[in-house]
Amino acid sequence: MEVSGPEDDPFLAQLHRVQCPVCQQAMPAAHINSHLDRCLLLHPAGHAEPAAAPPRAKRRRPSESSALKQPATPTAAESSEGEAEEPDDGGETESRESYDAPPTPSGARLIPDFPVARPGSPARKGAGQRPAAAAGSASPRSWDEAEAPEEEEAAGDADGEEDAGRWDADAAAFGAPGGRPHARAPAAEEVRQMLEGKPLADRLRPDALQDFVGQGRAVGPETLLRSLLEANEVPSLILWGPPGCGKTTLAHIIANNSKKHSIRFVTLSATSAKTTDVRDVIKQAQNEKSFFKRKTILFIDEIHRFNKSQQDTFLPHVECGTITLIGATTENPSFQVNAALLSRCRVIVLEKLPVEAVVTILMRAINSLGIHVLDSSRPADPLSHSSNSSSEPSVFIEDKAVDTLAHLSDGDARAGLNGLQLAVLARLSARKVFGKKTGQTYPPGRVLVTEGDVKEGLQRSHILYDRAGEEHYNCISALHKAMRGSDQNAALYWLGRMLEGGEDPLYVARRLVRFASEDVGLADPSALTQAVAAYQGCHFIGMPECEVLLAQCVVYLARAPKSIEVYSAYSNVKACLRSHQGPLPPVPLHLRNAPTRLMKDLGYGQGYKYNPAYSEPVDQEYLPEELRGVDFFKQRRC
Repeated sequence: MEVSGPEDDPFLAQLHRVQCPVCQQAMPAAHINSHLDRCLLLHPAGHAEPAAAPPRAKRRRPSESSALKQPATPTAAESSEGEAEEPDDGGETESRESYDAPPTPSGARLIPDFPVARPGSPARKGAGQRPAAAAGSASPRSWDEAEAPEEEEAAGDADGEEDAGRWDADAAAFGAPGGRPHARAPAAEEVRQMLEGKPLADRLRPDALQDFVGQGRAVGPETLLRSLLEANEVPSLILWGPPGCGKTTLAHIIANNSKKHSIRFVTLSATSAKTTDVRDVIKQAQNEKSFFKRKTILFIDEIHRFNKSQQDTFLPHVECGTITLIGATTENPSFQVNAALLSRCRVIVLEKLPVEAVVTILMRAINSLGIHVLDSSRPADPLSHSSNSSSEPSVFIEDKAVDTLAHLSDGDARAGLNGLQLAVLARLSARKVFGKKTGQTYPPGRVLVTEGDVKEGLQRSHILYDRAGEEHYNCISALHKAMRGSDQNAALYWLGRMLEGGEDPLYVARRLVRFASEDVGLADPSALTQAVAAYQGCHFIGMPECEVLLAQCVVYLARAPKSIEVYSAYSNVKACLRSHQGPLPPVPLHLRNAPTRLMKDLGYGQGYKYNPAYSEPVDQEYLPEELRGVDFFKQRRC
């Protein structure tokens, strides 16, 4: 369970200030974790660099330059003066100069609190753009990072002309004319250290709605939910969508925005949480509301894992506003979430991400890692450049590999990022040197991630299919309707979609038996024989051999003539029986069986005409007297 404690409260953050052990900066305790992450990325060894200024020291932000000129120990007058100048904003935010520009200890260099920009294109074909825009395209993890590109660009305009020749020379080596590479690209070992540990999908999770891509219909600029979230009026929500579409990310954005407004945000997972955990959160939410007038947002991941009685625990507290409930589920809420709880929440449907959105997310990850994308349309080969400059990237990926990964992810951003991480880590771990390409030998320090590496990492297409969920019924319905419409191509596709997704072949075979009688019927009586034979064959040999048997039966049923005469007539019979009022009519006496003498004496079977004994048709009534004249085959209902 994740709870935003006192350190996350901006009102209390002013009372706790700590010092970074890497760069010796003083800052509120609430910012130390994110600041340490950035510091360690800049210096993997964990040591501050000497105080000697690098050649491009004048590109520092104004706050850093002024901090370097300050004495190591400010006087008391200066300290009191600095405290008097701090704006009083109610404790919501801290002035950046209050901890972005601390006194610099001897023997250490002031380290910026935003990540160094990585080389790489900001867009798919953006090799000609300035790499500073690539850093801005990646989603910032804090407000420091969001403002850093603007400050750096403003500082860089003053000295851009004098270094233009050197930047353009380096850009030409990269095969990106007019581009402006960054001062230093990460080495292969640094990229490996960044990839190890925390998954990319969690590290690159955006914090702001403007960085949330692919769900414009749900949280677009003109939607009602977007307006409510920007106004910090979060209603109770049920986020429903396939895996990797952004449900947890949207909850993370809401949590990040809530902490800025002193709203308590609690995260539970229905896979591990118990009812007692929920009651503890609700009890604490009641205390927060009573004593501090503080709201509580409770996020339940995989809420469909809670049974009906567990979901009922939320009802009175969501009703009275003690908690704001946000639930995430991959299952249809109509079937998996209590109806009473659904009436108190707004269901937000998140769709599968389009390929363009997955490409954007992958490019953010590539830019953040400092990986250079090779444009296959360019004749120049940047890999053959033999310069050992530290500004050149050491890890490359083919643009075809990015496109392939986006398509194979099937709208799942998490699967795409995991595939990228796996492919890059595999190449870095193997330390494979570039092989010969048109007689050229590449430097041993560079690594190339190809389209084949991506395919090998994923092994197969990521097929979205849940044997017990809604997708199961969607696919079987599509198969049934395609065969009914005599579309053999579509029928084969939906059959393959189910079998490749792991569906039980016997389930499909049973549905084909049903279809042979329901939709083909007497138009081709042998269709039922084909379906039963296919079921028996699947039972005998199993998968994967039986997939051809099912395909043959599906094509046969799709091509067969269709007749629903029997199906419709029997449906009329059921409707007649269910709509009948009062006792059902008795069986006529002449149709009753008379196995005993008593029954014969009572008139059972008297007057029955044995049809084989007559050469001409027999005029005899077989329906009860109340139903005489009813023809179920002619849509005449009783």
